[in-house]
Amino acid sequence: MSEVVENPRGGCVLAGINSVLGAIDRVCPIYHAGPGCCMQSTASDQGQSGNKNSCFVSSVSIPSTNMLEREVVFGGTKKLETTIQGAIDIMDADAFFVLTGCTAGIIGDDIESITEKFKEKGHKVYPIDTPGFAGDSNLGYEVIWNTMIEQVMEEPKEKVENLVNLFGIIPYHDPFWSGNLEEISRLLKKLGLKVNTFFTEHQTIETIKTAPEAALNIILHPWIFKGPAGKFSEKFGVPSIRYPGIPIGASDTKRFLFMVGEALNIDDRLLNEVIEEEDDYVYHYLAQAIGTLSWKRFAVAADASTAVGITRYLANDYSFTPVLVVITEPIFRQEDKERIIAELTSLEYARPPKVVFTADQYEINKGLMEEEDITLVIGSSNEEEITSLKEVQFIVAAFPIKDRLIFNRAYAGYRGSLTLIEDLYDNL
Repeated sequence: MSEVVENPRGGCVLAGINSVLGAIDRVCPIYHAGPGCCMQSTASDQGQSGNKNSCFVSSVSIPSTNMLEREVVFGGTKKLETTIQGAIDIMDADAFFVLTGCTAGIIGDDIESITEKFKEKGHKVYPIDTPGFAGDSNLGYEVIWNTMIEQVMEEPKEKVENLVNLFGIIPYHDPFWSGNLEEISRLLKKLGLKVNTFFTEHQTIETIKTAPEAALNIILHPWIFKGPAGKFSEKFGVPSIRYPGIPIGASDTKRFLFMVGEALNIDDRLLNEVIEEEDDYVYHYLAQAIGTLSWKRFAVAADASTAVGITRYLANDYSFTPVLVVITEPIFRQEDKERIIAELTSLEYARPPKVVFTADQYEINKGLMEEEDITLVIGSSNEEEITSLKEVQFIVAAFPIKDRLIFNRAYAGYRGSLTLIEDLYDNL
């Protein structure tokens, strides 16, 4: 029997695909789907930005075939062909990706044959035949990168020893994705590395094409990107390391930098100089905040990457006590759950919190209500109501965020941790 989930987070697989495409400069998605599919799938992943993406095509102006009964009965390939041509005529894009919605997936329209016609004319048009019902937006993140590996990336002419690719920070699904990528990139550049974030610094499809030239893939996530990482290694010989969550604050960011340094054989003297400089910077500001925030017993309700990062930072660096951590995305592999639990329970200065895996808002609310001695909740806009009933401090810091416009604020790294403390103080 199917399970009913209240307030599921994220959208369908199509939403996850489009969240990535919407963040790449000069790339245009084209939907082969029914009316409203574009707005519904993208709004769920991009709502915290006012339903606008950061780069090329806003989430409410994506070209779409708007399939109706006629296309369901007779097929929609002719309409798709004219829609693609119209997009090419109007949009000054470097690449176009044709995405199938549920309607096209059910009737089995052959989108590959249509896109092939445009490729023969010299247009960069790529098909992604994965209808929305195939999975959730997390799967969509992996699907689009599998597509990039199979259809877009090229065999490297040469390897660049100091080039790295950053994966695992999902645009829009992480409300602070742009700022987090900028902060992690800033730190890696101080180590003498070149960084492909793919979504910042006006990096385009050309950056993705040359990604196999990198010496290392860095995955900042506890469980996502396993399949694409394997394909990357098999096809292009690029190894990957996984840091299991967003590194926040001095302790975890130092751990992250040491992991990168070991993987790339970075000079220990340079590595230590960068860490000492960043430690000095962040502790200089934190010293000014001594006494401004009282000790808290806290709960976190967020996706795995955010929950790991925030919990470890507040427990290890700020000496708050973690009571409950709710992982709010569906995770199916037991090995992934164990990796997440290990990160949340191997804390330096606190007893491990209770860890719950559920995407159901009813269960999340129930878990928060049952913990009577919590004085701080960090979660999404979905937890605002329950925390008002508990009359405890609440910080909205995880997807979905419905009432904040976020440009490049960051929680990651050294400087991002200062932003988190500012938000804690501002919401006393």
